Amino acid sequence: MVTEKITQLHKIESSKSDFIVFAETLNYETNHALEFIDITEPVREFVSRSDVKYGQLTVSSDHTTAAVIVNENEPLLINDMARILARFAPTGDYYEHNDFSIRTTNMTSAESANAHAHCQHLLLGGSESLPIHNGVLRLGRWQSIFFVELDHARPRSIYLQAIGVKGSDQE
Repeated sequence: MVTEKITQLHKIESSKSDFIVFAETLNYETNHALEFIDITEPVREFVSRSDVKYGQLTVSSDHTTAAVIVNENEPLLINDMARILARFAPTGDYYEHNDFSIRTTNMTSAESANAHAHCQHLLLGGSESLPIHNGVLRLGRWQSIFFVELDHARPRSIYLQAIGVKGSDQE
């Protein structure tokens, strides 16, 4: 049985507000597989620049072998999460995706044997959606935003998009 009670309702109405969309790409050079990069501060700075007062933020990986998650930034927990991912889809297992003698689609000259990274991505996902309230990204006390490299060192990009109501200082 759900016993939650809504303690505060925020209704936003203003003739001085406009709906806006603000987007940006973060670029990173990752170092190794199962690297957890805390991107919370650059994302907070993006939200601040966006001028969105009330809305939603989407943080999205541009890659199928790198993920975006919200979790606690505690080093031992990060080690635990990396270990779980490695157990779930070990690099040394057989994957048809890595068998270039039978695979015929989506092949490039620099193709990686990276099916394990795609499978690990299943657990994490490619994006997170977070609320913006009064111009501030809403995260819980222990929540951080991570970009997780699942494959190998390479250039990576993360797409940020804030949508919502642009507030006026005269409201």
